[in-house]
Amino acid sequence: MKILALEREIEGVDWHNSEKLLKQEAQYVFQLYLSNSLREIYFTEEKNAVLILETTDRKAAEKLLNSLPLVKNGKIKFEIMELKPYSGFERIIKKELSSMNNRKPECVLETAD
Repeated sequence: MKILALEREIEGVDWHNSEKLLKQEAQYVFQLYLSNSLREIYFTEEKNAVLILETTDRKAAEKLLNSLPLVKNGKIKFEIMELKPYSGFERIIKKELSSMNNRKPECVLETAD
């Protein structure tokens, strides 16, 4: 299951002297990337992280995110959304397939017996 995770900073958090924690976070995120649990990661213009995860379900994603050093230390939290495949193409593909099935083929390939 694909999960979109949007980082949300917690108000009033003191970021002074967080260099060691930020390095731990980067190392942990890199391990998640190598394990294929983390498929993509970005920063917004406000420098909040945007993660695309691949997990078995939402609970697994929550567990994974809660294991991040910055989350464990109360610096950030995540908003989680399950991503579903886009189904909008069905509106045009079904019509096109239906009309194609009702047409005679333009050419017929002959096979050797």
